[in-house]
Amino acid sequence: MNYQEVQEEQLKSLDRRDTKSLLLHACCAPCSSYVLEYLSNYFEITILYYNPNIYPLEEYQRRFQELKHFLERVNYPHPVHLEEARYQPEEYEQAISGLKNLGERSKRCYECYRLRMEEAASYAASHSFDYFTTTLSISPYKKSDWINEIGEALEKKYGVSYLRADFKKKNGYKRSLELSREYQLYRQEYCGCEASLKERKKKEE
Repeated sequence: MNYQEVQEEQLKSLDRRDTKSLLLHACCAPCSSYVLEYLSNYFEITILYYNPNIYPLEEYQRRFQELKHFLERVNYPHPVHLEEARYQPEEYEQAISGLKNLGERSKRCYECYRLRMEEAASYAASHSFDYFTTTLSISPYKKSDWINEIGEALEKKYGVSYLRADFKKKNGYKRSLELSREYQLYRQEYCGCEASLKERKKKEE
């Protein structure tokens, strides 16, 4: 399924005279850059920074501060707010229990997506948002089918509309690179977790 086309149909159905609220899970500034540029035309957005997978703490803080600094420099058609959730790596460790030795794009990653997206769906439901989604699908290294499968299941569980997406399509990933250069954003060298950091070091060696 082309989830970008599905999203475009969802956006067409919106009444532009009545701005809806969107809870956007985000992992970093570069991944958020294009997604915000695109979706802020349709929604008032609140970013939820919930990423207990990121290792170590210094990296987590650096990514959050870069996102915060980026938002201070950009103006959007509708307001964009930023909320930092708790940072408790043990929640991630519990979610991937028994899967830690699996590689990238494995069941380990699926459970990581689900952990973070469920926090977003739960937050969206408890704060009466109209929609929720995530920036994760902008990465060419992440499986958009998995991300949307999880989002659709959470939509049913929490009763909040999930905005389908494959943000890498229509040159979305390319645009995120352009915006990263324009704003001189810190682009991390690995996905975020300790395992992905180790895998990155192996490749470098």
